[in-house]
Amino acid sequence: MNEKYAPLFKTFSFKNGVELKNRVVMAPMTNFSSHADGTVSDEEIRYYERRSEGVGMVITACTNVTANGKGFPGEFAGDTDEMIPSLRKLASAIQAKGSKAILQIFHGGREVPPELVPNGDVVSASDIPSADGKPVPRPLTSDEVTSIIRDFGEATRRAIEAGFDGVEIHGANGYLIQQFFSPHANRREDQWGGSLEKRMAFPLAVVDSVKNAVAEHADNSFIVGYRFSPEEPETPGITMADTLALVDALSVKNLDYLHVSLMDFWSEPRRGVEDTRPRIEIIKERAGDRVPVIGVGSIYSADDAINALDTGVPLIALGRELIIDPDWVQKVEKGQEEEIVTKIDKTKQKELVVPDPLWNAIINSPGWFPGVE
Repeated sequence: MNEKYAPLFKTFSFKNGVELKNRVVMAPMTNFSSHADGTVSDEEIRYYERRSEGVGMVITACTNVTANGKGFPGEFAGDTDEMIPSLRKLASAIQAKGSKAILQIFHGGREVPPELVPNGDVVSASDIPSADGKPVPRPLTSDEVTSIIRDFGEATRRAIEAGFDGVEIHGANGYLIQQFFSPHANRREDQWGGSLEKRMAFPLAVVDSVKNAVAEHADNSFIVGYRFSPEEPETPGITMADTLALVDALSVKNLDYLHVSLMDFWSEPRRGVEDTRPRIEIIKERAGDRVPVIGVGSIYSADDAINALDTGVPLIALGRELIIDPDWVQKVEKGQEEEIVTKIDKTKQKELVVPDPLWNAIINSPGWFPGVE
């Protein structure tokens, strides 16, 4: 190995004592490839196995905690106990390759396709669609809000029973948890909306529900992370100032990590702070020593990864990069970093072990992956 890249292969210990073998994490990515009944497919298992050997931790695609939270076709479910054997199969496959397995749990909120949820009932914090032409969601009642908070705890219990090493609460990318935090999506006037503090109430209640489930059903070695998107383009929308307040609130919740959802690791703030440093540096500084931060976003080469670690974030996540080259980590470890593939090779689906639904999404989405024009 080139000594320049040695920091990527230092072990990392969470505050709960769990150790990762290196500083590289597989980012959560939807793959559209589960069975219609919500169980994990053999194609998905092979896809994860192909990518679990090099990284220290794998964060799975999101799984819905309620039937009306399903965000994608071909998404594996975590909303009933019948799904535990399916989830166990996935956790075991990842762990057998030497990586920690983290289940990402979420509710799609106003972003769910109506045809995927019971009675086409699309729900959110308020009746604000995310964009023109999108369904107008039905505002959740206070009782329903409380029920969904409980459902996050129940999904965590299932993850524990399925043998996962942890869960990641998906509070990013415009889904329900973010919708409650967003002044664009949340126009409520009850305890779940209005002021910044009230908009934070649902995300923080979900964290408490998850942590309570861990306290009841697992031990301290079970990892709990939280993923968030730092800003929204809409006005009104989440600003960096809002996000820094959320970081403060999350940092006292005894979480194991915060995961910043970015397409570009080095992206800069739009508004809310008088600071032109990359968002990730501002967030890392705000979190301080209270909670580790995972950075992500267009980290294609070994040099990109080292430059990202140099900001002080202890862990970096690779998403598209591990689809393009599943051997990314091993190549760096063997001193073959010049051989890392950074553009998708459209002739190598079988070699890359990418299921048909995900492959078709990649090939038919110009600009999503380098190499697809």
